[in-house]
Amino acid sequence: MKRMAAGITSLVLIMGLLAGCSGNGSSNSSAPTNESASTDTPAAAKPVKLTMWGGVPPESGPQEVIDNWNKDHPEIQVEYVRFVNDDDGNLKLDTAMITGQDVDLFVNYTISQASKRVDSNLAADLSQFTDYNIDEKMGADAESWKIGGKYYGVPTTKSPFFIALNKDALDAAGLPVPKDWTWDELREYAKKLKAGNQYSFIQNMEPFVDPIDSVLSQEGYTKSDGSSNLDHPLVRKWLETLDTMMKEDKTTPPLGEQLTSKMPVEQVFLSGDVPMLNIGAWLLRSSNNFTDFPRDFKIAFAPVPRLAESADQFVSRGGLGDYISINAKSKKQAEAWEFLKWYSDGGMAPMAAGGRLPASKDANQDDALSSLLGDKKDTYDLDSLMYVMFDNQTPTYVRSLPQEVMDMRSQEYEKYFLGSQSLDQTLDAMVTRHNTYLKQTK
Repeated sequence: MKRMAAGITSLVLIMGLLAGCSGNGSSNSSAPTNESASTDTPAAAKPVKLTMWGGVPPESGPQEVIDNWNKDHPEIQVEYVRFVNDDDGNLKLDTAMITGQDVDLFVNYTISQASKRVDSNLAADLSQFTDYNIDEKMGADAESWKIGGKYYGVPTTKSPFFIALNKDALDAAGLPVPKDWTWDELREYAKKLKAGNQYSFIQNMEPFVDPIDSVLSQEGYTKSDGSSNLDHPLVRKWLETLDTMMKEDKTTPPLGEQLTSKMPVEQVFLSGDVPMLNIGAWLLRSSNNFTDFPRDFKIAFAPVPRLAESADQFVSRGGLGDYISINAKSKKQAEAWEFLKWYSDGGMAPMAAGGRLPASKDANQDDALSSLLGDKKDTYDLDSLMYVMFDNQTPTYVRSLPQEVMDMRSQEYEKYFLGSQSLDQTLDAMVTRHNTYLKQTK
């Protein structure tokens, strides 16, 4: 993310030069009117062209969404451009907006990305539009996406995170599908499901650190005196639990092995090699793809376990996601807004094929479920799927920690998991560096 910020800064500095070198010519200048050739039939207006940038592959829902819109709205035609949702991909998107390339709508996948774009005047303030009530449509969870008390995008999807389970392996071990469990209980499941030298639990790196944030988003990242709270007892517990699973139980891969091998965790899970996977709803994009990921087992779903002893103290990452903004520099904001309203209220239903369910109360969830399951309905444990997608009432949070703190924190806990510093040294280092950051940003 530092690379992204640096790129934005450099591009902003050269914008003056770019503007100074641009001419005033227009490719839309009209030819002289020939009165004798005029008719009573007005010339057909050219359609307005919008460009939407998103991180989901076109074939996983976006292209069908765009095709559906374009078929019914000849006056406004939309093109989808995919960017990879990583540091390089987000820099590419920001560069395109800053240099005036075609970007009318774009998807933010974290609140920190959205906030940086608001600060850089790249996202339009949606309060200018008064014909769509985001709070009413999306519910209370939408509040987490306000920036400075305003919406600079629409959070369009339900974004559950969960533990995907090989139901056949659970049945063979006599283990039920959990609806509420702790990391200690997950550890016991992992030990019972371990076969030979194989691992029994793997994690996608995106939600890897979520257990810490599930605690600190409620307890506070700082203590009452303003100092860092990164040495919270449950932060210690998370570190100890995973380290034990890596080195003593050998039920989950050492972090160094997973990072250096760039382990394709979805493929490993879907091949049946590992029976438990910590991931988000995007797994459905692969699990529905039997061509590239053939499998012969049924998938069940469990909520992400909690560190806290009491369920009353637990919040889970999730809520709403896919925060779609309108480029503040776009000259077609009114047309972009029309598309965004349609998309949010159900036009996005084909996105469910990739695990993205519409958040709007006015979306047709039956259409979304049809897209979500396709012809693979019988390959899922439907009761547990419906529970994690719709029925789980655990409160949720949206990660809002500054990227600088996330980077610093991961640098330190990686040293612990790699064995180059002790647990106490790791907690001390995280607190010291966080306190330094807090002083610098006062």
